[in-house]
Parts: sequence; C-alpha cells; structure tokens
Amino acid sequence: MPAIVLIGAQWGDEGKGKATDLLADRIDYVVKFNGGNNAGHTVVVGNEKYALHLLPSGILTPGVTPIIANGVVVDIEVLFSELDALSSRGIDVSRLRVSANAHVITQYHRTLDKVTERFLGKRQIGTTGRGIGPAYADKINRVGIRIQDIFDEGILRQKVESALDIKNHLLVKIYNRRGIDADAVVEELLSYADRLRPMVADTALELNNALDAGKVVLFEGGQATMLDVDHGTYPFVTSSSATSGGAATGSGIGPNRIERVIAVIKAYTTRVGSGPFPTELFDESGEFLRAAGFEFGTTTGRPRRCGWYDAPIARYTSRINGVTDFVMTKLDVLTGLAEIPVCVAYDVDGVRVEEMPVSQSDFHHAKPIYEMFPGWTEDITGVRNFADLPATAQSYVRALEAMSGARISAIGVGPGRDAIVVLHDLV
Repeated sequence: MPAIVLIGAQWGDEGKGKATDLLADRIDYVVKFNGGNNAGHTVVVGNEKYALHLLPSGILTPGVTPIIANGVVVDIEVLFSELDALSSRGIDVSRLRVSANAHVITQYHRTLDKVTERFLGKRQIGTTGRGIGPAYADKINRVGIRIQDIFDEGILRQKVESALDIKNHLLVKIYNRRGIDADAVVEELLSYADRLRPMVADTALELNNALDAGKVVLFEGGQATMLDVDHGTYPFVTSSSATSGGAATGSGIGPNRIERVIAVIKAYTTRVGSGPFPTELFDESGEFLRAAGFEFGTTTGRPRRCGWYDAPIARYTSRINGVTDFVMTKLDVLTGLAEIPVCVAYDVDGVRVEEMPVSQSDFHHAKPIYEMFPGWTEDITGVRNFADLPATAQSYVRALEAMSGARISAIGVGPGRDAIVVLHDLV
C-alpha cells in the first residue's frame, strides 16, 4: 500500500484533523514528519475536545501507531505533558514511537527564540517563541542535540557545552541577558532518559517495514505549504519543510512510496503571525469569519488573520505538493453570507497576475481581484451528501474546485468528527 501524505494548503490551521479522522479506520500508522509544538490542532471526539501540539493526531485512534519522526524537533517536557494529559483522560499512549534522530528543543533554544523576536522589534517574524527556529538552526549548523544523545551523558555534555560557548556570548553581550548554565541543561535532559527510552526507535526502518508489509501509513505535516521554509512566504515562514516532499526527508522513506497527497484547505483563508496576506480583511467581514470559525490559535490563543478564499494560492499549493485531493473544511462558517468573494487573480501595479508572484515584493503589494458567488442561509451542519447541500453551496464548491488545480474529495460542514461530506474515497 502506498504512503499517503496529508498537508495544509494555506498558512496552517486548515483543520487537518478532519481529514485524519476520515482516514482513521483504514490507517495503521500516523507520522509527524516536521515542525514541533509550534502549531496545534483540535480534534473533537464525541463530546470531548483534544488540543494536540506535538503529538500526531493518530494517537487518539485505537490501533494506530503514532510516530514522531526524524524531521521533528522535540520539546521533551511538552511531549510528556501532552502524554500525561491524554493518559489522565483514558487515552492509551503506549504505542507512541519517537525517532532516535529527531532533534531536541532545549531551554536555551526557547530563550533565544523569545529574546531574538523582541530584539527584532517591528521586523518580528511572528514566531511562537517555542524554540523551533533556533533548534532547526542548530541542526543545520551541526551543533544540535538529538534524542539519542540523551542516553550518552558524555556526548550530551560535550554538545551542550559547545553550543553554550557561543550562545551565552550572544545572550550576555548582545541581548543583555544572563547566561545559561550548561550543567542545568544537561541535568534536565538526563532526567528524561528513563521515561523516554522505551519510546525511542529506528522509526525509518519501522515505517519502511510497515509499507513493505502492506500497512497504510499517513504522513501528517505540521504548519502548511505557505509556511514552508523553501516554498512559503519567506522569511515569514516556519523553519521546516511543510510540503509533501518533506515527508520523505522528514521520515526516512523514499519519495516513490508516495502516491496520494491530500491537501486540506479552508473555504476561506486564515493566517497567524506576520507576513503578506492578499485577501486579509480588516472590516466586519473579517470579524464575522473570526467569530463564526472561532479563529484563534490552538497553541498560542492568538486571533487569526482572516480573509477570503485565494485560488492562486490553491493552484500554487497543488503544483508544489502534487496534490491529488483537496479536503475543504469549514464550509459551514460561510452560512448566512449574501455574497462570498473569491480571489481569482491579483492586481500587481496595475497588471493582472493569474498565479502567485515569485517576487516577495510583488506578492506583498498584490491586491486581490474578486469574483462574487451567491451565498446561502440554510444550516448545513447536518448534511452528509453533496446533493443535499444548498444549490449555491454546491456551486461555490464546484467553482473553487475548477480553479484550484485538484479535485475536492471531501467537505467539512461542522466541527464534529462526522460532520463531513465525502465526494471521493481518499484511500
């Protein structure tokens, strides 16, 4: 059975858990292959709501093996806190596997993330302050701490002391902060070893063996395409590969294993943090979307920036990821609008541009060109068949499909796990 990659098609918060739920009874593994606890998703199970940040959503599904792969940066304190919170609510977390090659977020990564953002002032990137970027920077600079290092005190101490030789100079001399004690960092990381050891595995080997055995493996991307470090709105991006290609490097499987790429996209658009956002709304329409969609960050609680659907971004996402299927979420949020604008192109200095500009400056100055679609007033949260949606809602979905580069295979019509309309099978 080929691997399935599930990614976000906008700037994150699209509701990837909805697509995971749709596949839950047919998958054997769910793999987080990038990012860390800098993003989150809310999963609703019956009357229970779970906010996950570091853990793959598959941890909530009985019989599924959740994996934190090598492409992830792991804050171990957060990992244990999430596991304890789920265990206290009766969730079995014993199946979790963590890659020995995943990198570790330390206290000095978190400190540097926060002080650097404050130092940047108006030029802030809008990070979550969780230490993600500094941890990935250490990984690329080959001075990072990996999960496996925690089980060798000598190597761990050597790496921490080496890293702090430079970082303490930055903290003290540039940022006017106190230096960090290497012994304290080592002691904290060593304290996790006994509990962590049973979870750690050669996850790349396990995943390849699972695929060879015909198991269904879902690779669940954190953040989203427009936040990808290579293909997003750089520099206002995350520090990892959030596109489908990142699933291979972030987990240790070959790209030829991947045959299905599912991109989750909202029926409108949201963004958290700084950076360009052509369809962003600053009026009562933006407030309507924020309130109706409850658009506040799962991890940070920050209000999300809201705007209308952006078709050029959808087409860009489709190309970059090789999208085979879109899962559209939150169609119900648009209920009650008389008209729904959709961005079909941009005006860049008086020139109509059909696709996302390659120039950051052009994209920053791009003005949306809208096409208007009639809305609907009927409550659609109980609808489970496409034909039962209001005619104008059907037309809206079909129009977005035609201009977005791939078929729409499922539509979220409410917050519940079962509030979804399926048009095409995803497996």
